[in-house]
Amino acid sequence: MRDYEMVIGLEVHCELSTESKIFCGCSTKFGGAPNTHVCEVCSGMPGTLPQLNQKVVEFAVKAGLALNCEITRKNKFDRKNYFYPDLPKAYQISQLYFPICRNGHVDIKTSEGTKSIGIHEIHMEEDAGKLVHDPATGMTMVDFNRCGVPLLEIVSEPDFRSAEEVTAYLAKLRDTMQYLGVSDCKMQEGSMRADVNLSVRPRGQKEFGTRTEMKNIASFKAIERAIEYERERQIDLIEAGDKVVQETRRWDDEKEYTYAMRSKENAQDYKYYPDPDLMPIEISDEYLNEIKAGLPEFADQKKARYVEQLGLPEYDADIITGSPALVKVFETACEVTDAPKEVSNWLMTDLLKLCKDAAVAVDDMKFDGKALGVIIKMVQDGKINRKSGRKVLEEVFMNGVDPETYVKENGMAQVSDASAIEPVIKEVLDANPGPVSEYLAGKEKNFQFLVGQSMRALKGKADPQAVRTTLEKLLGEMK
Repeated sequence: MRDYEMVIGLEVHCELSTESKIFCGCSTKFGGAPNTHVCEVCSGMPGTLPQLNQKVVEFAVKAGLALNCEITRKNKFDRKNYFYPDLPKAYQISQLYFPICRNGHVDIKTSEGTKSIGIHEIHMEEDAGKLVHDPATGMTMVDFNRCGVPLLEIVSEPDFRSAEEVTAYLAKLRDTMQYLGVSDCKMQEGSMRADVNLSVRPRGQKEFGTRTEMKNIASFKAIERAIEYERERQIDLIEAGDKVVQETRRWDDEKEYTYAMRSKENAQDYKYYPDPDLMPIEISDEYLNEIKAGLPEFADQKKARYVEQLGLPEYDADIITGSPALVKVFETACEVTDAPKEVSNWLMTDLLKLCKDAAVAVDDMKFDGKALGVIIKMVQDGKINRKSGRKVLEEVFMNGVDPETYVKENGMAQVSDASAIEPVIKEVLDANPGPVSEYLAGKEKNFQFLVGQSMRALKGKADPQAVRTTLEKLLGEMK
């Protein structure tokens, strides 16, 4: 008897891509030395006053509209009180009573088909700091750089029934946030983190089981493994006659198991109350309409347009639209060449390989799509051949060279003038009397050998078609 159904809800935290923190002017840049992006406000010094970063509100409204939410016209901030070493104020500024976005949904696609996942709410809040554990000394240190970095917490309804649905939803959220430009959602840097609330129940039962919460899981694969482990753990408890305890658990990705951290808090445990230092926020019709008008074309819309209007295969369109960075390169290159399928071919076979070989994430690459368009156009116009084009692309990718300048300075321009090609091919024919005689006697495969010898003599700079045409002409004259 193991016919159980999982019930899962997610709380996803996305760090926003603002230059400064939510209530002060400190930098949000990732990777600074510990405790260097900190001031009196975000470190919770007595007597300081927070000032709301307006960009955070803009990003929250953008996200809410993109996720089909109702925007709360009058909302405010609340204090969530708890003590933890990386929370210097002993409270977190969040939104409980009037979150900025409510009642949204996201449509996902899985092997089971399309499904709508409800979004209960989205609220703005500040991030806490980070504890750094030193196994060598057994000491724990605190880095407050992350304190006050603006977050959106996206709270789903308990609509998930499988790990596949969870990862499809997270991928959709990530793509949406990246297309909006409100968060880079780099899970490896902690800018997108998911808390998984999971319970099991016998299939067909209406009542939910007792849930546990797994905190801050930072990769799709880890989330899948954590879900499957916790599902089996809870079923084993139930079938052994034990009870599942409502608690917060931590996923250990190396040992691949969850362990208890603390009993699960409820809202009353945090003693929420309105923040007295921050004024309520009122969203006007004009402000809302302005943000609506500036929303971008999202991945699903782009994919449909690439297939229907540009003639790309669905596979190509799916890969390209999976990354805003690839979209930018693709669309910029198409502006130069107006050859979408050719641009797609170069992206799929050459640019992605360069990223892989250099161990550079696609979203982190510094690559100008205009340069790719110029390279493709040079190949199309016969100025360089495909092999040379790949070499130029590699130099652009690795060193940021100008493609046309690089071709000129390195003598890579393709020769297509028959008057320049013909004398060299005559020398090749004179140097290979045996293969020439055999070809004239009917051994046609020797033609390709002579093409290769001619290209080598021309140092690979000749237009292959011009070489073939000239070679056919000279051999024809010899018959």
